[in-house]
Amino acid sequence: MIFDVVISGAGPNGLMLACELALAGVKPLVLEQRTGPSDEQRANGMVGQVIRLLDRRGLYERLSPSAPVPAAQFMFAAFPLPLQSLSDNPVYLVMVPQRKIEETLAERAAELGVTIRLGHALSGLAQKDDRVLVDVDGPDGPYRIEARYLVGADGGRSVTRKLAGIGFPGVTTDRTVSRTAHVTVPASYRDAVTGGLRVPGYGVIPPFLHHRTEFGLIAYAPFPDGRTLLSVNTYDMPAPASDFTLAELQEALTHVLGGIEVPLGPPDGDGPHLLRRLEAGNTRLAERYRDGRVLLVGDAAHVHSAMGGPGLNLGLQDAVNLGWKLAATVRGWAPDGLLDTYETERRPAGERVTMHTLAQRTLVGPGPEVTALRTLFGELLREPAVLRHIAALIAGSDITYPTGSDEPVVGRFAPDLGPVTRSGRPLLVDNTGLLGSVAAPWRDRVDVVSVPVEGPAAMLVRPDSYVAWALPTAAAPLPAPDAGASPDLGASPDAGADAGAGAAPGAEALRSALTRWFGEPAAVS
Repeated sequence: MIFDVVISGAGPNGLMLACELALAGVKPLVLEQRTGPSDEQRANGMVGQVIRLLDRRGLYERLSPSAPVPAAQFMFAAFPLPLQSLSDNPVYLVMVPQRKIEETLAERAAELGVTIRLGHALSGLAQKDDRVLVDVDGPDGPYRIEARYLVGADGGRSVTRKLAGIGFPGVTTDRTVSRTAHVTVPASYRDAVTGGLRVPGYGVIPPFLHHRTEFGLIAYAPFPDGRTLLSVNTYDMPAPASDFTLAELQEALTHVLGGIEVPLGPPDGDGPHLLRRLEAGNTRLAERYRDGRVLLVGDAAHVHSAMGGPGLNLGLQDAVNLGWKLAATVRGWAPDGLLDTYETERRPAGERVTMHTLAQRTLVGPGPEVTALRTLFGELLREPAVLRHIAALIAGSDITYPTGSDEPVVGRFAPDLGPVTRSGRPLLVDNTGLLGSVAAPWRDRVDVVSVPVEGPAAMLVRPDSYVAWALPTAAAPLPAPDAGASPDLGASPDAGADAGAGAAPGAEALRSALTRWFGEPAAVS
């Protein structure tokens, strides 16, 4: 049996890609070497534009009972950012464990008919002109399957990347050791006002934020469910050869606090509890995201510091960008070069994340030189334009894909369009009533809708929610629908035909964009 797409890895990125492919009519096979959910404590939430993207797929409501809202405050290199002062704050935040995110995506994948094989690990691959031969180690022994494409979503130590011979250059910082564990602290050390850690003789370490001293970095996180997570990063304090213990964490905390001790106890409850020591830090970016019929997403393509929590924001958007393009290629309507735009669009996003996480690692380092640099950087952050720039960098909302258009919205994340984006299909948002007939030949793959929205009167929106074309503001379309009207989910592709396709404003540019992104038309208008 030949599968259209095999995905190696059932973490958030692999599952998100599987969901996107299934929405587009391609049912992938997902291989996961684990036999069940991971007990490893990883991300504690998501930050950035990915939250808006999940909301547009109807997935955010499964993770949080409240609607997504921008964060009032966040951190960059242990600097508190007063984001509430921004009228257009793009930094969305939701605190939810990665395990819950994986469970939600796995449930959605099952609803869409995706097959996930637990306990099955990629062990080899060989590429042919029209397929990939995939060797798998399963519970009943090794076997081979064939696929048109293989996607590695198997993490920073990606077997897929290594088997494909894709280099992974970057830098390793071996001065640092990160020590993290669930702990308890005496009630007298909990600050009643801020919820932070009150250290006699030192002050309050704020909760859920990085706190720098001249000797290292502390993150104190008292979660609402009663768990308390403490992380301590040290420099030039090598880890012993023995297993990591709570006593070692306490020693590291005392060092970072300049000799002041804080009593730490073992965690309460049944667990699972985290007790993890990570030595050194890697920042790496794959030499390429594609090798023939093998592609990489998420940590398989890039690893970086977790500071600021950019990993899921970057990786999940990789998956959504790749999903519709790979599905279009499998289904046969993708224009030439569409699949290559995955790397040309997403690799620069990876470069920006590796850039700013490296910058943050430098800014939280020890020593008076860094303290002086932080003083200067802190002064710059008082400038509204700098704060806005950093907020966009954190959120990933500064990404603009190259389109060749001068329209400000084109190449950027689209305004909120409501439930019409849940289908994962391309959309022509036509509030002019004139462009439906132009898009009619693409009716098999592009939906025409009318949605009251701020911005251009017409937009062509890709499945990943980025704008591929917009009606120039100089054009004179019909007035947009009444702001109180409901989205017209069943708008006819032939709407406006009486006006004549040639009379529609921007018709030729729209046809060009439809062909560029969604191939030659298959339907007859």
